[in-house]
Amino acid sequence: MGRTKLYLDDDIPSHSKRVWRLFAAKPQALIGLWGVVILLLLSCFGPYIAPYAAEYQDQSALLMPPSWSNQGAVSHFLGTDDLGRDIFSRLLHGAQYTFGVALLVVISALFAGVIIGSISGMMRGLKSSILGHLLDALLSIPSLLMAILVVAVTGPGLSNVFWAVGISLTPQFVRSIHQTVHDELQKEYVTAATLDGANPLQIFWYVIMPNVWDTVIIQTTLAMSAAILDIAALGFLNLGAQAPMPEWGSMIMQGLDNFLFAPWTVTIPGISILLSVLAVNLVGDGLRSALAPMRN
Repeated sequence: MGRTKLYLDDDIPSHSKRVWRLFAAKPQALIGLWGVVILLLLSCFGPYIAPYAAEYQDQSALLMPPSWSNQGAVSHFLGTDDLGRDIFSRLLHGAQYTFGVALLVVISALFAGVIIGSISGMMRGLKSSILGHLLDALLSIPSLLMAILVVAVTGPGLSNVFWAVGISLTPQFVRSIHQTVHDELQKEYVTAATLDGANPLQIFWYVIMPNVWDTVIIQTTLAMSAAILDIAALGFLNLGAQAPMPEWGSMIMQGLDNFLFAPWTVTIPGISILLSVLAVNLVGDGLRSALAPMRN
């Protein structure tokens, strides 16, 4: 016989559960989350499920339209380009160069930004003021322009794009975390922890950082969409991934010559970039809405 509960305990959800419930209450946020998950899977397994190699050329199917056209074929679902390369296969291969590289760039910029921003945010006085103004000056330069300047010095190529976009995004993380940590230092509970005898390291890790992670998460989603656009833009300008690498921005650039009579060579990679950025932004908007009540 089961034990009867005489007292009903209130089910108080944890912080993460409350955030998830508020996030899941928005259907568009869940759609964006599924989109991001699919992009992650394609970045990892896209080359293995692609029907053709990225460089495979079918000379009998030059500029073949997508399969829903009368001149199309199911064997080339999204059509081919001017060299007979399957666009669907190149999109699957290119997911790791556009979305995958963007994810690695954001993780690297996040790691550097958390370290530098946390150290600078704990500073006081003149050093903190000088660093704050320096970060404001760096943020006045658009991330794409800064990435172009770095690539102009280091040379084109996907590896150089990694460092260029990472360098351009790091000041955003540093500034956001610096300002959040600096603001948290002014709160009364930090003063109370100091009076209780906590050292600066304990105050930073146990008192300040739990209130900084929300800002870090939101800034990461913003940086992710910016990284995708910057990598694609550099590829389109022929400063990023070089042919025949199937990076989505580079695919748009390679299809411009045939745009008038083969528009699918440009529109399909462009739609892929659009949907990727839209999925990330939907997740970011859902997280901002879910975390806003927690910060109030």
